[in-house]
This record gives sequence, C-alpha cells and structure tokens, in this order.
Amino acid sequence: MIKKTASCLFVILMFSSCLNVKMDIKRLEISNILIDKELNIRALEIKNNKVYAANSNGSIYFFDINNSNVISKVKYFSLKDSILNPNFRSLALNDNDVFAMTISNPAILFKNGKVVYKESHPNVFYDSIEFWNNLEGIAVGDFTDNCISIIITRDGGETWNKLDCNLFEDIKKDEGFFAASDTNISIVNNKVWIASGGINSRIYFSDDKGVSWKIFTTPIIQGKSTTGIFSIDFYDEKKGFGVGGDYTKPEIDSLNKIKTNDGGKTWHVVGNGKLGYRSCVQYFPNGNGKKILAVGFKGIDYSSDSGNTWNQLSDESFYTVRFLNDSIAFAAGKEKISKLVFK
Repeated sequence: MIKKTASCLFVILMFSSCLNVKMDIKRLEISNILIDKELNIRALEIKNNKVYAANSNGSIYFFDINNSNVISKVKYFSLKDSILNPNFRSLALNDNDVFAMTISNPAILFKNGKVVYKESHPNVFYDSIEFWNNLEGIAVGDFTDNCISIIITRDGGETWNKLDCNLFEDIKKDEGFFAASDTNISIVNNKVWIASGGINSRIYFSDDKGVSWKIFTTPIIQGKSTTGIFSIDFYDEKKGFGVGGDYTKPEIDSLNKIKTNDGGKTWHVVGNGKLGYRSCVQYFPNGNGKKILAVGFKGIDYSSDSGNTWNQLSDESFYTVRFLNDSIAFAAGKEKISKLVFK
C-alpha cells in the first residue's frame, strides 16, 4: 500500500510538473503602438500607467496605456541650443518628474524639460540613468579624465555631482558602458549594480546608494570595444542576469549570458549554444527569478529556467523592453513602439 501510494504521488508530481511547463508561455502577440521612420528608441520607461520613450532626435513620446491611440510628443531642442545631433539614450522617472539625458558632447540632463546638468568634454558619453527614490538618482557615462563618469543627485534631480575617482579601485583605462537599451544600471532597494563593457566588462556595485563601491569581474565575452555586457537586471538583492556579446557578430551565442545568485559577487556563464547578441534583458515580474526576457535586433527570446535554456518567441527587432506586469510589456527600437502580450 505504501509503495502504491508513493508511486501515485510520483505520477501526480510528474503530471503537475508537465502541466506547469505546458501552461507556460505559448505565444507572443505584438501590436504596434507607433510606426514612424524618425523613431530610434533605446530608452523606455513605464510609470503611473504611462509609457515614456526617449528618441535619438531629442524628442520624448508618451501615452496612457489605456488610450494608446493618443500619443504626445515633446521636442526638447531647438536651433538656439546649438546642438546639431541631440540623441537621448537615457530616460528615468520618479513619481513626479521625467529625466532625459543626451549622450555626447555636450551631455545635457533635463528634468521636465529644464537643464539641470551639463558636461562638456571631447570624450563625454552618458549611457544610462536610474533613481532609487524621488530624491536620489544616478547616471553613468564613459571614461573621461582617467576615470569612469558617475553623477548622483540627492535633491530630486535639481543638482548633480560627479563622483571622485578615488572612490573606485582598479580603474581600467578606457573602460566604457553601452547605451544600447538604458539598462546597464539595476537598482534594488539601496543597492545598485552597473555593468561596464568593451575591453573590460565588470560590475560596479554599491550597497549604500553610491557612497562606497566595489568592483567584480565577470566571465562574459570581452576584450574588444564591441564586446561585453550590454544590459543587466536584478530580480532581487541576490539574483541577477546580464546579456550582451559582440554586436558586430550577433550570431555568437557563447559567453554572452551570465547570472549571479550572490548579489553580483560571482557570475557564471549560462545558456551556451542558445541566444546570440541581445541588447536588453528583463526579469518577468512575479517569476521568482526564473522567467527572463531578452530582446535585440535579432529577435525576442524567453527563458523559464533562469537563463539556462532559451526559446525564440519572435524574430521582430527591438532595442529595449519594459514590463507593465507579468503578461504585458512594451518594447521599442528602430521605427516603432510596440505592445507585447504573453500568452
């Protein structure tokens, strides 16, 4: 009787396991919100039921998720700004404000359309911006004057201060970051992780909102200016995932996906043989750190086992993606903003 009961229990468990797999994501429905040849979007955010997208021509698009037929557009630049090629790659929201930052010389950071920070340097290039809360935020940029560029605000974005290079140990010359999807910064509670790329691809980590820093090495492909981590996301204070590769060789599918289970101290390569270069990775909400989405100009891919195996859901090209909930996301890229529904 005991053996029979145990056997039945085993069958039930196996059936339950199979059922869970069967009930996992079967298909992806993509509906286009906006198609426009002027769109080249790598920064996207969702807040208070609104989607915001920062374009490479200095414009911000936004719409209500319940009325996506009405799309507003704000142009941040005019000829008087003397910026011939404004390019937004960074976008961040707090409860009250919209922040957008241009990438190159001069790098200009806007708060609700007002200039709150400006940096002029031949090598200036800002890649990403995020906020811990309504008062404290951080932006990261490439190597200038023998140090990476990190600026922080503690007053809601009214003023920004660049961190002293003495805060960082073992700075690598010409270490940079990628402005591919505005996702090389990830914040959970007071902690922040920043992924560098190129010749060296490492993790900058602070557990006190940028007051002190540690740097961790990663095994992702690196060594060239086109290689490394392009995107990072943390599900909680322990589980994190990074994707990238070499965007000039997008078919390479080894050493381009890494994960951590100890808060970024150590990283492990996963999923070799699956999934080439991707520019953005995001955890599904409520997925226990197992369900992951990756997008890039070669398609949309999904993992249900923490990144060990991957299935391509679509060959549609996108640069960046953000989740509204565990079944709906919004993605953007070249010439389009779209809604993704997972079923």
